[in-house]
Amino acid sequence: MLELKNVSLYLKKDGRYITEDFSFTLKSGDKAVLIGEEGNGKSTLLKYIYQPSLVEEYCSYSGEVITKCKMAYLPQFMEEKDCALSLAEYFASTEYYMHTDVLSKLGLTIDFILSAQKLATLSGGEKVKVQLARLLMEEPDILLLDEPTNDLDISTLQWLESFITESRLPILYISHDETLIENTANVIVHMEQIVRKTKCRISVVRCSYHEYLSYRKSSFAHQEQVAKKQRDDYNKQMEKWRQIYNRVDHEQSAMKDASGGRLLKKKMHSVISMGKRFEREKENFLDFPQEEEAILAKFDETIHLPSGKTVLDFSLEHLCIQDRVLSRNLKLYIAGNSHVGITGKNGAGKSTLLALLWKELKLRQDIIAAFMPQNYADVLDFNKTPIEHLADNYTKDDITKARTYMGGMKFTHEEMTGKIGNLSGGQKAKILFLDMVLRKANVLLLDEPTRNFSPLSSPVVRAALAGFGGAIISVSHDRKYLTEVCNKVYELRENGLFPMN
Repeated sequence: MLELKNVSLYLKKDGRYITEDFSFTLKSGDKAVLIGEEGNGKSTLLKYIYQPSLVEEYCSYSGEVITKCKMAYLPQFMEEKDCALSLAEYFASTEYYMHTDVLSKLGLTIDFILSAQKLATLSGGEKVKVQLARLLMEEPDILLLDEPTNDLDISTLQWLESFITESRLPILYISHDETLIENTANVIVHMEQIVRKTKCRISVVRCSYHEYLSYRKSSFAHQEQVAKKQRDDYNKQMEKWRQIYNRVDHEQSAMKDASGGRLLKKKMHSVISMGKRFEREKENFLDFPQEEEAILAKFDETIHLPSGKTVLDFSLEHLCIQDRVLSRNLKLYIAGNSHVGITGKNGAGKSTLLALLWKELKLRQDIIAAFMPQNYADVLDFNKTPIEHLADNYTKDDITKARTYMGGMKFTHEEMTGKIGNLSGGQKAKILFLDMVLRKANVLLLDEPTRNFSPLSSPVVRAALAGFGGAIISVSHDRKYLTEVCNKVYELRENGLFPMN
C-alpha cells in the first residue's frame, strides 16, 4: 500500500545521510514503529513520506514514495495557525456529526468540539486527541503518526494501544512509549547513526519489539563471536606464516648453491603469495558490531538526602488556572530521597501544580533544586548553542566536562555549537539533564522526563533516575517510569492528590 524505493535523505547543515538507498513496504495489517536515538531523523523521514516539501528547506532527497492511497499525518507539534483557531473553527470543515463514534472513543463530545475555546489553551493531551479525531474523520487509508503518545494520560494511552492494534489501517508511527510499542508494533524500523554519526544504518524486522531486542542482541553476539574468531584464526595463520617466511629468508641468506637458491627463491615467492592471500581474506572479515548506545551523564554518587529531611510540606486550598478551579485541598509531604510520581487525566493541572512546587523550592538555601518543564523553551534559549547555554552558568572546567559528557551523549561538534532550537526534543532534554548533573542538584522537579527519549534511551534515563540519591518530584504518564523510578505515585483528581500504591 505504501512503498519506498531507494530513498536517500541528506541533512544539508549536518552533512550526513539519515537514510541511504532505503527501501521499505508498508503492507496491509502492518503496525510499523520507527525507533532510533534522538536526532537520527525519524520525524524527517515521516514528513518526507507524507509530503517531501516539508523537509526540502533543510534536507536533500532522492528516491520514490509510491502509493495510491490517502495518507493522514499527525505532526509532532500542532501548527501555530491551528493553535489560533477555536475548536469550532478547527472542526468546521469536517462532517463531525457522522463520526460520533470517533469522538466517543477519544472521550470528546460534540459540545466540546463546537465550543469557542482556543486550541492554544488545551492541554498537551487534549491537543493530541482533537488532532487524532480530525484525522480519523478524513477516513484515510494509511496513518502516519509522529509521537501520538506525547502528553496522553494513561487511560487514553490504553485506548490508543487498542486503536492501533485493532485498526484495519496500516500505521507507521514514532513513539517513545515502550509499553505502547511492546503492545502494538509488529514491524520494527530502526534508524541508527554509527561510526560517530558518519554512517546511517536502517534495520527492518517484521516481529514484535521484544523479539526484535532479543534478535538484535543474539545477532550482535553472533557477529562479534564470528568477527573475533576470524581475527584469532588470522593471527595464528600469520604467526605460522612469519615463522615460515623467516626460515626461508634465513635459508636464502645462507645458501651458496645457485640451483638451491633458485628453489628457495621460488619457495619465497610462494610464501609471499600466501601472505597476500591472507591479507585479501582479512578484507572480507565481518566487522565487529557497532551498536548505537544511548549514554547519559550519571548523577554524582555522593548526592544524598537524609531520610528525615523535609524536602516539601505543601498544602493548597485551590489549584487554579485563571478563574478555573482544577483541584481542591491538595496536600503533599516529601522527605529525604523519596521519588514521587504524579499522574492523572489530561487537563487535571499536573504541570500547573509542578510549576507551583518549583516556585516554592527554587530559592531554598538548604537544597539544590532543578526543574525540567514540559515546555523546554521555558528554561532554554533556543537561539543559543548548548555550549553558550552552559557557559552562562558554569566555569571553564565545567564546560570542558560538559563537552565530554555531550560527546558521551552522542552529540557531534556541529550539534554542540549549533542552535539549541535545531536539536531534537531528546537532545534538548539531555541538555537539561546535563544542567542537573553539573549543578549537582539534589532535588529534581521533572515534567514528563522521558517523553522525548527514544525507547532505547529511556531505560538508561530510568536507571539513572532510579539510582539518584536525592528527591524526585515528577509528573509522568510513562508506565515503566512510574514503576521503575517512583516509590510513591499519586493521582491528581478534582478533590486532591490520592496515593495509587
